[in-house]
Amino acid sequence: MIESAVAWLLAFLAAPAVGLTSVFVISFVSATLVPLGSEPAVFAVVKANEAMFWPAIAVATCGNTLGGVVDYWMGYYAKAAFAKERESRWFGWLARHGAKTMLLSWVPGIGDPLCTLGGWLKLPFWPAVIYMAIGKLARYLTMTALLLYVPDGFWRGLARMLGG
Repeated sequence: MIESAVAWLLAFLAAPAVGLTSVFVISFVSATLVPLGSEPAVFAVVKANEAMFWPAIAVATCGNTLGGVVDYWMGYYAKAAFAKERESRWFGWLARHGAKTMLLSWVPGIGDPLCTLGGWLKLPFWPAVIYMAIGKLARYLTMTALLLYVPDGFWRGLARMLGG
């Protein structure tokens, strides 16, 4: 049942009529602790219509930043449940460097938990959100621009290889 629901959701989000909506939802969900990459969605929208470069980047950045904010608040309210974890080296590093550490929220694998730890440490909310947004914007700009330089023949070959 879960597999069919996920398949339906992915099919719905792939519909061209909901391109930016898909980018927002995928970017938001991928910023939470759910392992999902949003760069392919951004790239697909931009590749389909290059005029959508800046709108797709903006929507992805907003969605991913809002997902980071959810992580921040989860950490903020989970503090009491995991008080002994506060002794780890991550907490000392985050406490020393403060909200600027949220610039690393774009890093795969550690960025989303980093946002959660920022909330846990009660880093200043608005500076943390601003640094999150800057880091995520830089990631989307870099990844999408790099993917656009890959020749179309590569993507067609990859699609054939994957059976599409």
